[in-house]
Amino acid sequence: MKIFISVVFLFVLFSHAAAYDPLDPNGNVTIKWDIVSWTPDGYVAVVTMNNFQMYRHIMNPGWTLGWTWAKKEVIWSMVGAQTTEQGDCSKFKGNIPHCCKKTPTVVDLLPGVPYNQQFSNCCKGGVLAAWGQDPQAAVSAFQVSVGLAGTSNKTVKLPKNFTLLGPGPGYTCGPAKVVPSTTFLTPDRRRKTQALMTWNVTCTYSQFLARKNPNCCVSFSSFYNETITPCPSCACGCQNKNNCVKSDSKILKMVGLNTPRKDNAPLLQCTHHMCPVRVHWHVKLNYKDYWRVKVSVTNFNYRMNYTLWSLVVQHPNLNNVTQVFSFDYKPLVPYESINDTGMFYGMKYYNDLLMEAGPFGNVQSEVLLRKDKDTFSFKQGWAFPRKVYFNGDECMLPPPDTYPFLPNSAHQHLFFTNLAFIAAILSLLVTFW
Repeated sequence: MKIFISVVFLFVLFSHAAAYDPLDPNGNVTIKWDIVSWTPDGYVAVVTMNNFQMYRHIMNPGWTLGWTWAKKEVIWSMVGAQTTEQGDCSKFKGNIPHCCKKTPTVVDLLPGVPYNQQFSNCCKGGVLAAWGQDPQAAVSAFQVSVGLAGTSNKTVKLPKNFTLLGPGPGYTCGPAKVVPSTTFLTPDRRRKTQALMTWNVTCTYSQFLARKNPNCCVSFSSFYNETITPCPSCACGCQNKNNCVKSDSKILKMVGLNTPRKDNAPLLQCTHHMCPVRVHWHVKLNYKDYWRVKVSVTNFNYRMNYTLWSLVVQHPNLNNVTQVFSFDYKPLVPYESINDTGMFYGMKYYNDLLMEAGPFGNVQSEVLLRKDKDTFSFKQGWAFPRKVYFNGDECMLPPPDTYPFLPNSAHQHLFFTNLAFIAAILSLLVTFW
């Protein structure tokens, strides 16, 4: 019995921890359904998707939303989105529904669709920015007309088994829950209206569910040691080792090489770490009151560029960032008493696009930090980050015992320099005495 209870406890603990991000404890994607009108056989609803994650966005080819109808509902029409399949609508005569599937799959429309197919916050190809980067671009919405459904608050049955791909796996959605009705302001902002019924669905992300291996790795170097600590070997798994491309291969001159495939299979440059992305942290300079770091992000995937990329770093001295030179920066303070985490991301229209592998597949910046005399040190790897995330996924760091260390000769040199200085002072004192 004790063993059974322990197993159940560990299962519950693990299932909750898998979707918990300590650097963004409140991050989630919330899907809200607002019924705005009743129809003779159902209702019209506005579905709004808010990405409340601080640094994890949904990139191209965008989100895919699915659910299971509770009864025999059909979708008569949609504005701002579409289902990927119509299903079997053969029993309908005359007016044919947009979708008759029990489990519809919905995707966003692409930019540039005709105006009569657009809805507010739609038609971005399913791309959702992170809330911490651009709150206005972290919203997507569409309108759906549902038939063969309930026509009142008491007869409507909530959809179930919601799924969200963003764009791949990793999200787990909870059940739909009825919440207080949403209120809306009229265009002149002088009158409030209210949804007839509202329910929410909350989806959380787990890197463990998204992929078996990390998607990025970290390497280190410093001005005080010639040793460069590389990414760990096979940091992201070596399953693509046989299909990788050397940086001088003639294949790279082929037309269409950079075109993404439907299955999003990567084409990686051959490296010992076999990661699509590498983050390099270089301790560059040491001043009296400041120190300087250079951060570089390199793309090794020839079939992928990263729009709206983000880089999250955890380091105790990020509580005193003086200047970031080529990236935008925002401190992340999930716990008010601790300020050791920050998000770096590209400047709009300058370097917010990380190009595919090649001569332009790199972005970099330098960071100037003010020293805290009580904590600052170059000893024991203190100058290197504790955690690094790229696009919301945690990167693999090298083992701590491989970090560039402060040579003992530096301490000896400092000791003998001070000894020589003291000897010179004593000599002068003796001479003048």
